[in-house]
Amino acid sequence: MQLGEPSQREVLRFAVVCRSLTLILQALFNALIPDHAADAFSPPCLQPAGLGDQLVEWLLGGLSRWDAEHFLFIAEHGYIYEHNFAFFPGFPLALRAGAELLLWPLQGLLTLRSRLLLTAALLNSLCSVLAALALYRLGCLVLRCCRLALLSTLLFCLSPANVFLASGYSESLFALLVFSAMSQLERGCSGWSTLLFALSTGVRSNGIINAGFLFHAQGRDFLSSSPGGLPGALWKLLRLVAFVLLIALGVGLPFALFQLYAYSQFCQPHLPHLIPKPLVQLAKDKGYRVPAGDQPSWCAWRLPVVYSYVQDVYWNVGFLRYFELRQVPNFLLAGPVVVLGAWAAWTYVTANLQHCLTLGLLRNKDRDDEKPGKPPSGFHSPQVFVYVAHSTALLLFGALCMHVQVLTRFLGSSTPIVYWFPAHLLQDWEPLLWTQETVPGKVPVVSSLLGQGASKNPIWRLLCKWRTCSGVTRAILSYFLSYWLLGLLLHCNFLPWT
Repeated sequence: MQLGEPSQREVLRFAVVCRSLTLILQALFNALIPDHAADAFSPPCLQPAGLGDQLVEWLLGGLSRWDAEHFLFIAEHGYIYEHNFAFFPGFPLALRAGAELLLWPLQGLLTLRSRLLLTAALLNSLCSVLAALALYRLGCLVLRCCRLALLSTLLFCLSPANVFLASGYSESLFALLVFSAMSQLERGCSGWSTLLFALSTGVRSNGIINAGFLFHAQGRDFLSSSPGGLPGALWKLLRLVAFVLLIALGVGLPFALFQLYAYSQFCQPHLPHLIPKPLVQLAKDKGYRVPAGDQPSWCAWRLPVVYSYVQDVYWNVGFLRYFELRQVPNFLLAGPVVVLGAWAAWTYVTANLQHCLTLGLLRNKDRDDEKPGKPPSGFHSPQVFVYVAHSTALLLFGALCMHVQVLTRFLGSSTPIVYWFPAHLLQDWEPLLWTQETVPGKVPVVSSLLGQGASKNPIWRLLCKWRTCSGVTRAILSYFLSYWLLGLLLHCNFLPWT
């Protein structure tokens, strides 16, 4: 699939426009609205800020809020504090590499902190655009309907998790790696897919669950191939076990190495770290644990996993811990993505019950394309099963064990289902999408502002004809656009958001 293909050009154009508009709006909101005095991680600046640093902060400061400050701090100073180990090293390493290598000519003009923030803005803009292209390719392969793949990818460009795809968070890089890995696996390139999934585990902890895609593919291949007698069946079984073990080791290796690094820092004797005095004072003031101090309790665990300890002690993450009356507003914030995820699972299972009962491992060769109610392409494609299972697992884990408001960005950067299913609903319920050809000479005025190519963008066409859209279309687009804008307005000013 070449980039010159019209739908890919439309995806690229729309993704660039949305990302540019995001950067402009965050700067505008950050300048016009005073920051809320939030109790967030706020380390001191160790280098005096010059005029260039002030300009970067004025233009991009809205991208450094909340958890972004942790990523920027780790990229600048490393893992000094114990609670920093809640954030995986892939994204901070990418930031540091970009600041030191790509932006090295700006060393005399900007401090390292400013160069890291500028790198975060550029890297996430690039990754989100490339993630959109990867999602489009994946949609074409899995859905086998390029129209639906285009529609879902345009929805990704307006993702409710938009602000986190732009800010100094790891969501954009993670989405790019995951969607690219899924696409490679659908092409049969399991080696590249394993590598990309392993890299995603180094970016976010939930990347480790993506090994399930590789396990599923191996199991499907095992059951679909002819056994070749008892010796052949045993050889196939041994190969399957070996592949499963290699996949588990490969995808889980970044997670294990990260825990090992934490153990070496906090649980083994070594020379004291040379930590700048302002950061030592911050640790004393806030009660942060640093290396070479008292040995933490998790060092004595049979399996010393610092990530579980940090999530438990510092963020109070655990089974049903968030089910409190005062958290009702956060459950309401996560409500739309929960409804979409649950609705998607219900729709797919009820339409493909037999396929789901076999866990998508057995393909019915007698099933014809024209079988009523079971279309071979689109959201009901047999290939979609593993994505629905993955999305549902993430949804259940996030709703029961995590801070529920993060579900929007958690799912929005991890699974294509939150874009495929709304696109499926739009295509099924919106009459304006049933006729794809544009009437010559009647391009909407708003679309013409982005050029003639924008008339091929179904999202713009729907927005231009808002009054005639169906209720389902209005509900979906209202959700995507409102979270797109509210996220920028609130998050960039240290106000609570998903």
